[in-house]
Amino acid sequence: MNVKNKNILKGLQTSKADQHIPPIAGALFGLFLLASTLGTIFMDGHLSDAIIGFYTTITLLIGIYILFALKVAAQWEKAVVLRLGKFYKLAGPGMFWIIPIIDNIPSWIDHRVMVTPFSAQKTLTKDTVPVDVDAVLFWVVWDAEKAALEVENYHSAVDWAAQTALRDITGRMMLADILVGRSVIDKELQQVIDERTTPWGVTVQSVEIRDIVIPPDLEDAMSRQAQAERERQARVILGESEKQIATSFSEASQAYMDNPTALHLRAMNMLFEGLKEKGALVIVPSSAIDTMNLGGLSGMVSLAQNNAPKNHKE
Repeated sequence: MNVKNKNILKGLQTSKADQHIPPIAGALFGLFLLASTLGTIFMDGHLSDAIIGFYTTITLLIGIYILFALKVAAQWEKAVVLRLGKFYKLAGPGMFWIIPIIDNIPSWIDHRVMVTPFSAQKTLTKDTVPVDVDAVLFWVVWDAEKAALEVENYHSAVDWAAQTALRDITGRMMLADILVGRSVIDKELQQVIDERTTPWGVTVQSVEIRDIVIPPDLEDAMSRQAQAERERQARVILGESEKQIATSFSEASQAYMDNPTALHLRAMNMLFEGLKEKGALVIVPSSAIDTMNLGGLSGMVSLAQNNAPKNHKE
């Protein structure tokens, strides 16, 4: 059974709740019935039949009156009493009396906070994307008289008002705004639904979006788009890093241009760092060998490396 049918059934049960007999009324009716029976037995043979009949009739009428006139409302309930079809009063909570046949209780209004789940299925957004949106509505009846007299079934009316408001707001927003702006939708939904339900004596406390379901194909496309965006950002960061490195090298070249000795020492240090690793292969430009005498330096380093094991053995 879906939510809408549950609300309708609940409303029908509420409209027939006045037929319920409270336990205290049934107990008092039983006591008067017992008193009538026992009194008839005890008075039989001692009093006239007219007196016995009068006593029995009175006790039974009092018991029947209590059975149908005594009502009990729970702490969270208000009973709407109509007298000859016109609104008479709100009764409860607690025990109260009505006049049978003349008075009628068409509905019992619950003043507790109600929770109503609702949804908008296959609703097109402003950019024509079908989405399924599920939400929860928290509302309460603040005026039992209006809830009973101004609308036929306020449970069903609140449900439909929430659904239509959700569809209207979804159709006026882009998909991206719906996905990232749930709090904005919650506040707008609360305002729209509250404006519709206030004449019925109902106020909306809050609205919570539970889930937003988009088509699987669109979800895959959005995932690929997000992945491509992350790759683009990674390439941009890498390019910025290369740019900063190039700038540093440019500044270093200006310093070495005015100080050949520093450049020579830097080249020697780089060559030493490369040759100190065993089996390392170092590729040096020929121009560096000619201008900085790196050929002789590399030969001396190689000779030192070859002679080092022999000297060690001796």
